[in-house]
Amino acid sequence: MSSNLIVPAFSYCDSLTAYSRRKTIAVKIGDIGCGGDNPIRLQSMTTTDTMDTLGTVEQSIRMIEAGCEYIRITAPSVNEAQNLKNIKDELVKRGYHAPIIADIHFTPNAAEVAARLIEKVRVNPGNYADKKKFEVIDYTDHTYQAELERIRDKFLPLVKICKEYGTAMRIGTNHGSLSDRILSRYGDTPLGMVESALEFLRICEAENYYNIVISMKASNTRVMVQAYRLLVAKLQEEGLKPYPLHLGVTEAGEAEDGRIKSAVGIGTLLEDGLGDTVRVSLTEPPEFEIPVAKALVDRYNDRANHKPIKDIENYPINPYQYFRRESIEVQNLGAQNVPRVIVDYSKVADVQYEDLKAIGHFYYAPTDKWNMNDLGADYIYSGDTPIPFMLPNGLKELINHSAWLNVTDKSNKFPLFDHDSYMTAAMRHTHTNFIKVNYKAMNEAFYTKLKTDKTAVLILETNNLHAMAALRRLSVYLIDNGIQAPIILSRKYEDIAEDQFQLFSATDLGGLLVDGIGDGVFISTELLELDKGALLQRIAQYNTTSFGILQAARTRMSKAEYISCPSCGRTLFDLQETTAMIRKRTDHLKGVKIGIMGCIVNGPGEMADADYGYVGVGKDKIALYKGQTVIKKAVPAANALDELIELIRQDGRWADVSLDNPSAVV
Repeated sequence: MSSNLIVPAFSYCDSLTAYSRRKTIAVKIGDIGCGGDNPIRLQSMTTTDTMDTLGTVEQSIRMIEAGCEYIRITAPSVNEAQNLKNIKDELVKRGYHAPIIADIHFTPNAAEVAARLIEKVRVNPGNYADKKKFEVIDYTDHTYQAELERIRDKFLPLVKICKEYGTAMRIGTNHGSLSDRILSRYGDTPLGMVESALEFLRICEAENYYNIVISMKASNTRVMVQAYRLLVAKLQEEGLKPYPLHLGVTEAGEAEDGRIKSAVGIGTLLEDGLGDTVRVSLTEPPEFEIPVAKALVDRYNDRANHKPIKDIENYPINPYQYFRRESIEVQNLGAQNVPRVIVDYSKVADVQYEDLKAIGHFYYAPTDKWNMNDLGADYIYSGDTPIPFMLPNGLKELINHSAWLNVTDKSNKFPLFDHDSYMTAAMRHTHTNFIKVNYKAMNEAFYTKLKTDKTAVLILETNNLHAMAALRRLSVYLIDNGIQAPIILSRKYEDIAEDQFQLFSATDLGGLLVDGIGDGVFISTELLELDKGALLQRIAQYNTTSFGILQAARTRMSKAEYISCPSCGRTLFDLQETTAMIRKRTDHLKGVKIGIMGCIVNGPGEMADADYGYVGVGKDKIALYKGQTVIKKAVPAANALDELIELIRQDGRWADVSLDNPSAVV
């Protein structure tokens, strides 16, 4: 998809620097409105069997009491759709009135039943009127138009029912389940995702039906972000109504990885004022998703009061297609190098060999050698006190410039300047100098000096509440002035809870990384007084979070990635237990992506770009995939993980963990 086919660069949001929430029409979903002047709504999805009325009601109540405002329930057939009334009646009987959303795949007849009974239906354009056979079809304009007429005939009854009953609808495109027809014409692209939804939306508008929310979900955060932006721009371009947006990253996974990945995708869009309802998809009980979604959303309650940031009149970044900012190579930073991780040891007293375990570097005494795992930090900041021993080869040291002037080994330790000391320093490193940069540093004298300095690495900092936009503005200053020094994205937070730290840093830095800005990350908090052990535990969290952000933004793959669905009533095995079991056996496989899907509905399509797939196809039966090709169709669940590992081994992508040194693979 080339940029000249797309609308102007930032027509997807009101401003790239001043926070304001996008104005949308208001959609009525029961008694809880979405979009317009309504707050950003929180929702989740039940994991129980929809035919288990009491089990679904009990789980729904747990979700509501956790703060869930919309309850989504799968309706794979007419029977489940009909039972939604029993679930709703029981909830009302117990005093709970949260709107219910029927989740529909493949079954228009179930959607038509549900639309008469509950407040909202969700349809997937990729499989509502199309069957996916992974075929490439060469359409003429005439034959393609005939397909659109076929879709209209199949979809129109639901539109009329929704209009008659006052039922809302979500048109929910998923990257992994685009129809063969869309893939054949538009490819596996954000543009294809948008067009898939617009085909259905145009039918709705022709019928004067507007009670609609739209989503553009993907497990790939870059694709997701680009698709939502492009959707907003295309709605404007075609003169369609500004519909509310449902934000979510599909199959985000579990634990820390799922939270970071969700924040990179959802948070990036919230930063630009997009999003009217949020669902965080974790492979955990649905009530656990709500606090994560709430933490992401609550950051914007007061965001409009941030310090002013100068407008960006001409944005030099393509927000709909990934291109990495051009930079020169300094040391192992910039150009084609993967983004690097810097960690802060400046508060750690009397650093010893074993203290570097926290950042993935292990001293192995029997051989007097260092080992590094896949989450080994690249740079360590020691402040005014140099590390008192020689660091392993994979780790380099930053030290404040004033202290660096007094060290003996000026070659292997790199100085860190502030703006003033950089401009006036008589002595600098011969090939690598780090400079902290904020808004005040952006002046002509600074640009002039940087243009001829091939040793500079810039650490961009801000204390603005609207941090991602402020760092983006600093980056644009550099691009506009032809500065190609590598950029490190830096954020320092007040002492906050671990889950907030993960979400906030993933939002602030991940949003820039998905746009190709950033050659490294440097995150920390303003620490309270901690003993050394607690401090090292906190540093370990900074390090793993940094690598998690880079992986979630698709800029540095340092560990195995799990694309696991959050489970629902269609799931055919214990998804949480199975995901944990697969992770335990495979999490040392650097860069391997494994899809873990509870049923065939979320199978080869929803795994999208996974390397391997583990998909439920029946009771205690698993299908194993390589890419989107099924390799084994009905493997007994008891043997399925071993056979998955054997499949990975046959491809030459397996590595065994060393029993003598668990930090290393052999």
